[in-house]
Amino acid sequence: MNTLDRYFYRTVMLYTLLAMAVLLTLGGLFLFISEQGDIGVGSYSASDAFLFTLLNMPQQAFELLPIGALIGALMGLGNLAAASELVVTRASGVSIWRVAWPVGLAGATLALAMYLIGEYAAPPLAQFAQTEKTTSRLADVSFAGRSSAWIKEGNLILRLRTGEVGQVFGGAALFVLDGPTRLRSIQTAERISVADPGRWILQHVATTRFESGHVDATRADHTTIRSTINSDFLGLAATDPGLLTLRGLSGYIEHLRRNHLETSLYEIDFWSRIARIVAVVIVTLLSLPFVFGPLRTTGAGTRTVIGVLLGVVFFLITRTVENGGVLFGLNPLLVGWLPTVVIGLGTCVAISRTR
Repeated sequence: MNTLDRYFYRTVMLYTLLAMAVLLTLGGLFLFISEQGDIGVGSYSASDAFLFTLLNMPQQAFELLPIGALIGALMGLGNLAAASELVVTRASGVSIWRVAWPVGLAGATLALAMYLIGEYAAPPLAQFAQTEKTTSRLADVSFAGRSSAWIKEGNLILRLRTGEVGQVFGGAALFVLDGPTRLRSIQTAERISVADPGRWILQHVATTRFESGHVDATRADHTTIRSTINSDFLGLAATDPGLLTLRGLSGYIEHLRRNHLETSLYEIDFWSRIARIVAVVIVTLLSLPFVFGPLRTTGAGTRTVIGVLLGVVFFLITRTVENGGVLFGLNPLLVGWLPTVVIGLGTCVAISRTR
């Protein structure tokens, strides 16, 4: 990289960091405000809500980085354009594609950072935050375990298998005690769901009862148990695509396929996440047609608003396509990549037409 490349690269990175600082501050504030309704439930306090917000910052960064990259590129390159630095650069014989090289490199660096956050920081911290919040709210419930989620309520002990890679998914085991030490029965189920507050449904249940002198074994399509534990706990063991790494999603998809279960939701999220990481590079390049064109002489406020609007539109289109893909059973690879490919082609055409 020569001096000019480093200058463009540094400018895009600096303004993106500033944009992300503002976006994360606003996102954290809104998240903390949304937690106010849970403060006072069980032992969940304001300090717990603050910790919950702090631990979710990496997840917020992962979700906001494409918008932050677009705003940062628009602001940084826009300031260079307003100061006529880009005009002088072009007048000295540097092509638009030559300018795009360090801008795209900055986008690639941000995409790498987004990948690292999404794989190693955001999921474990967000899962830990949700676990701590739920166990604080459910003050009368005992909770333990990392490879499996356990609760104890009265004479019932429930084990839910987690969504971690390499574990068994979707199952539940219910242990019913008769007194403090005697085991009355064991029920294992392939799935568990909440029918309504205070009532859970176990599906495809195998029951083993320990009677005096003998053991009875029965099977049923479904059975119902009653518990005062709300559905928040089940969210700890449910496999939320947004809280899985790419490796976790890949492993879970393979598990669903082996068990002949529906995979489209997780496949769409898998490909969409990869596409959004690539989109960070594209949106930084998207700033070039604007700063060389209609936004060259505008102020920083206008460029910020345009960046936010473009980012929100891209987000809404992506979510609409993803939801439509699940609804209509479209190819997950196509659904995941379509918005990014379209905006990528549009960016290439716009840059090639830039004078």
